Amino acid sequence: MSVDVRTRTTRPEAPVDPEAFFERDLPAALERDGHGAAVRSLAPPPLTIEVDGEAWTLTAAEDGRIAVSRGGQDGARLRLTASALDGLVHDEITPMAWFSNGTLDLTNGRLERVLDWWMILRGTLDARAPYVGGGMTFESASGAPLDLGRTFTLDDDPATMREFLEQCGFLHIAGVYTEDEMAAVSADMDRATPRYSEGDGRSWWAKTADGTSRLVRMQSFDTESPAVAQLVGDDRLRTIGGLPGDGHEWGAVKSDNWIEALVKPIGVVEGISDVPWHKDCAFGRHSYQCCGLTVGISVTGADATCGQLRVVAGSHRALMWPALLRRDLDLPVVDLPTGTGDVTVHLSCTLHMAQPPVERERRVLYTGFTLPVTDRATEMRARAELRAIREAAPVTVSQPSAAPAR
Repeated sequence: MSVDVRTRTTRPEAPVDPEAFFERDLPAALERDGHGAAVRSLAPPPLTIEVDGEAWTLTAAEDGRIAVSRGGQDGARLRLTASALDGLVHDEITPMAWFSNGTLDLTNGRLERVLDWWMILRGTLDARAPYVGGGMTFESASGAPLDLGRTFTLDDDPATMREFLEQCGFLHIAGVYTEDEMAAVSADMDRATPRYSEGDGRSWWAKTADGTSRLVRMQSFDTESPAVAQLVGDDRLRTIGGLPGDGHEWGAVKSDNWIEALVKPIGVVEGISDVPWHKDCAFGRHSYQCCGLTVGISVTGADATCGQLRVVAGSHRALMWPALLRRDLDLPVVDLPTGTGDVTVHLSCTLHMAQPPVERERRVLYTGFTLPVTDRATEMRARAELRAIREAAPVTVSQPSAAPAR
């Protein structure tokens, strides 16, 4: 197996023509593979998509077929520019990105229903069945069920760890770093704090309930922390990055931001500290860059009271909402409590979230590994564009709520 599920390297140069897409290309794709079972399960209400004043309506029939008709209907209406449609079709952007940066132009509809239509669209264009429940198992090559709560160490068999990561989408590796090493990192975080300021372009800030503005994310922290620079130079991190066997390269965040230091305060009321349920590809480009590895190093331990990571096992294998947690989702939610010096790994397609601390703050380092790319210039340009979307308005999915179970 492999966690490299990329189906695109570069996007077509010619932009999508809305009329040709809705009246020829999309109906032809739906005729080839419309994923009728998923359509019947999702049963989305009609959605009118208006592109620069021209409108087409998608309607799901009871038999699972999708009709595409010219003109609008009463009900939900999604307004797009031609460039936005182009990005949507070519998997450069998702409705979650528009929601995040405040450009989602949706009337008489709910984000969750737009995400249902997004699943159908991606499934049709990418020949990938949307996940609507049932049938996912977690088994070793011998057929034995996997223990989703298993904790590994770096002394465990790499093949066993690779198998678990491929099946479940995450790993918990205990005792990778020592208490003394993490104490040195924490001390460097305290010393580096005065060197960051709001608006400096290399830090994130949040406000707590008492009105205090808190530094919650320090970028390029390996350049600020001698302790971190030493840690990332040894074999432990490289060993973790090599577990999938797909040639992952260190530096998933961006070329000048190899590792970040995060502080998770109690009582954040404004800004981003504890991110809700999402995939790392939630804003787009799944088919160009998944699956990367996100690596969290616990500077302080974490549990349900202090900001632990939670993951949805198997979600990396499922075409599903890229953010928010469906109430009818049947995949297991797994808590990942960690001790000081433990490491968590999750794939970029694994749905995950960080619980808000309620008893004590948490400190954690985040870094990552990307799949090797053949077109470096295109990849770096795409990362810059995606980073601009994220930094314009970091996602806060406090509303709307997840759709009720069906």
